[in-house]
Parts: sequence; structure tokens; C-alpha cells
Amino acid sequence: MVLTPHPAEMARLTGTSVREVQAERIGVALRYAAENGVVLVLKGAETVIAGPDGRLAVDGHRVVALATAGTGDVLAGLIGAMLAGGLEPFDAALAGVVIHAEAGAAVEAERGRAGALAGDVLEALPAAQERLRRTLAAAGTTP
Repeated sequence: MVLTPHPAEMARLTGTSVREVQAERIGVALRYAAENGVVLVLKGAETVIAGPDGRLAVDGHRVVALATAGTGDVLAGLIGAMLAGGLEPFDAALAGVVIHAEAGAAVEAERGRAGALAGDVLEALPAAQERLRRTLAAAGTTP
């Protein structure tokens, strides 16, 4: 199972405050993932991906345009598609987060930080995925 809460949802899940979640994003995500046997994607600037086995990734993107209603649903759908394609949950979450952030960054560059809609991010996903695939191929990494 992969959960994709934003900080307010994570605070509700853990019975803490948003301030506490934000103060210790990595620790909160790692503990929750381990205690509940899930992959946790704690959304926000520098999204945290934590696995129940202690694996951790922090995506370096800071895309203001993704703070728009519905973009989290796009992310969840993308992760679901990665799972359906056969990726393991942690890898699906990581791939989804990176592709989603790249798509959001492209939309932000084109429309600005306040003009993005979730549908814009959805439409930008294929091009973002292809750019990342080409980057990995050029680096000699198999996508």
C-alpha cells in the first residue's frame, strides 16, 4: 500500500500537529511507514518517500504550482499506474513523485506559479516521463 498525505493529512494520521510533522518530516514518514507497513509519500516541498523497510528518498523539487487542488490526485493516479505496470511500491512511489514534480515544474515554467491546474499537470506527464527516460538512458541507467 502507498499512502500520499499532505502535511495536514499526516498530522491527522499521527495525532499530531502540522507544525510537528513539518519539523520532522523524515522521521515522521519513516516511523509511520515502518509502524504501518506502508510506503509513505509525505507531499510538500522536498517530498519524502519512506518504505516500511527503512528505505528513504527525498525529492529535491520545490514546485509551488503543485500546491493546487487536484494535483495530489494526479500523483496518486500516476503511482497507481506505476504499480499496475509492475513496479514495487517504493519504486512506483519514487518514480511517480519525480515524474509528477518534473511535470509540475514544466507547467510552472510555462504558466507561472499561480496559474496551474491539475489537468495541466496531467497533460504534462508524458513529456516529463520521456525527458527523464532520455536523461537516464544518456547516463547509462536503465529506466
